[in-house]
Amino acid sequence: MARSHSVSLLDPAILLPAVGASFRKLDPRAMVRNPVMFVVEVVALLTTVLFVRDLVTSGGGLGFSFQIILWLWFTVLFANFAEAVAEGRGKAQAESLRRTRTETQAKLLTGEGDAFRTVPGTSLKVGDVVLVEAGDIIPSDGEVVEGVASVNEAAITGESAPVIRESGGDRSAVTGGTTVVSDHLKVRITAAAGATFLDRMIALVEGAERQKTPNEIALNILLAGMTLIFIFATASIPSFASYAGGSISVVVLVALFVTLIPTTIGALLSAIGIAGMDRLVRFNVLAMSGRAVEAAGDVDTLLLDKTGTITLGNRQAAAFHPVRGVSEQDLADAAQLASLADETPEGRSIVVLAKEKYAIRGRDMASLNAHFVPFTAQTRMSGVDVDGSSVRKGAVDAILSYVQGGSSTVTGSGAVQTVRTLVSQEAIREINAIAEEIAKSGGTPLAVARDGRLLGVIHLKDIVKGGIRERFAELRRMGIRTVMITGDNALTAAAIAAEAGVDDFLAQATPEAKLRLIRDEQAKGKLVAMCGDGTNDAPALAQADVGVAMNTGTVAAREAGNMVDLDSDPTKLIEIVEIGKALLMTRGSLTTFSIANDVAKYFAIIPAMFVAFYPQLGTLNVMGLASPQSAILSAIIFNALIIIALIPLALKGVAFRPIGAAALLKRNLLIYGLGGILVPFVGIKAIDLAVTALHLV
Repeated sequence: MARSHSVSLLDPAILLPAVGASFRKLDPRAMVRNPVMFVVEVVALLTTVLFVRDLVTSGGGLGFSFQIILWLWFTVLFANFAEAVAEGRGKAQAESLRRTRTETQAKLLTGEGDAFRTVPGTSLKVGDVVLVEAGDIIPSDGEVVEGVASVNEAAITGESAPVIRESGGDRSAVTGGTTVVSDHLKVRITAAAGATFLDRMIALVEGAERQKTPNEIALNILLAGMTLIFIFATASIPSFASYAGGSISVVVLVALFVTLIPTTIGALLSAIGIAGMDRLVRFNVLAMSGRAVEAAGDVDTLLLDKTGTITLGNRQAAAFHPVRGVSEQDLADAAQLASLADETPEGRSIVVLAKEKYAIRGRDMASLNAHFVPFTAQTRMSGVDVDGSSVRKGAVDAILSYVQGGSSTVTGSGAVQTVRTLVSQEAIREINAIAEEIAKSGGTPLAVARDGRLLGVIHLKDIVKGGIRERFAELRRMGIRTVMITGDNALTAAAIAAEAGVDDFLAQATPEAKLRLIRDEQAKGKLVAMCGDGTNDAPALAQADVGVAMNTGTVAAREAGNMVDLDSDPTKLIEIVEIGKALLMTRGSLTTFSIANDVAKYFAIIPAMFVAFYPQLGTLNVMGLASPQSAILSAIIFNALIIIALIPLALKGVAFRPIGAAALLKRNLLIYGLGGILVPFVGIKAIDLAVTALHLV
């Protein structure tokens, strides 16, 4: 699995621009989006103005006030720095993507056969049809309307192996900036210049379109509410001081206020949200919104389309089952002979299986003057007439009808002769029994006959992707229910579901049935994730809370989902869920830490403020801080430095572990709750010792 566009947190190319961005973000129009830090900026500006006034009028305590003001501004700048570093990683990744977008020349078809004229790729309009040949870069997003070709998508996905793109199926979508490796394609452009999939990727990883999630908005409202409460609480303190016969300076009040409000989580909240989307990009998943990342952390039910998602997408020959009196070698030889001209994946797999299992090599059919019979929807079989012999393979009922009726055979002289054959009821019963067993196991039976004689059945099966059963077991441990969706009958669906290890399945599913299943789950209060790649999956992808479209899928599927998996690996949802849960856990853990360390700061600053008026409060100075001024300055310095210290955790995220909610709550309270209380006690005391030793107060 590729991990492309990864950028180190300590890269100077990120850190240095982030310093400049920290100052640019002081613009109140930008700061107002973060209520807590906006208020800190306002009070820092207020105290700065008062300091300048006192400086002009030769007021007292200028050194102490200057240090408090300095650390207030550092608090705001450090918060901006955290957000700028998170955005910087996205911008650095966007630059690596932008380098893949080259100014290409497009071969625009003129409508007269294959005639074309060369135009700049940026001039293409929606609906234009272009010719892309081997070695050409696909100029823009589009859909293949003609041809089959290998396409190198390493520039987008990081995968080195080319993928097949062809018209008329679920693998018809192509992405601008990718390269055709072989053959040629005719592509209808589906995206205007500047609105391609790659353009959207660049804009999203830069964070330009990041929207706040519902939980993030709710937490912002909570933080704003707490800030408002502490504004009133702080404003009432001068009255108490006056009643006690003293006074408290504005600078000290501001210091108290900043330590009271949850500045730590307020400073890191934006960085946490940006980092969630950034981690998805590094897993080659493009999230269209932060809400999708967050919703992934709460997914209860996962719906997966079978074909191309759970299975490889093409049925493969798995075994040859001859009737009595026929050897497997003879059946394999006839099946391969009938499949040599069959270019379908099933036909090619029959040739390969016969070669690998029975060492039957393909032969030169031209010298045998063979006449190939193509598959048609009417006959539902195909085959070959060669050297006076007729071989047919196809649906069981079609082959039985063929051998029970008249069969046309080409003689050595080239004349067509109709041969009447009599097939025993025992052979028919045996073929039907074999076919029924194959169907029960989830496979597809193809009967084979030579010269009117039944030889046996080829077992075609959907190949379940390797390792997928273990991945589904991991999802189950996370508490996620997996449901396979397929158009197969219930018997086949049950067999494949059992092999893949999913919890449930929906057979003979129509787009309406998929939509109804998702709505039923959502009506029960569950969050639903859907993986799919086809146009028929688009309605379900749009309805799902988390719609993960495969990059190999159709344009309709990619447009309907709110995530696109660039690796087209449906089990990637495990990583998506883990990242979503890590996002929620990181936010919850840092909120717990922020509120807990506020408690410790209260013990430092409140006794220091009021000990002159109420000497009894000296017993609360459990840290043994040197003086009231030292206590206040130490708390403010710690308040700023802890933001910087927590930036790596905010960007990396708290690791998710599939444990119960009770155990998770206990772990968080123990680590981040207790830690949030103990760390400030140690940190503030250490800073107090340094402040005293340096005679800063």
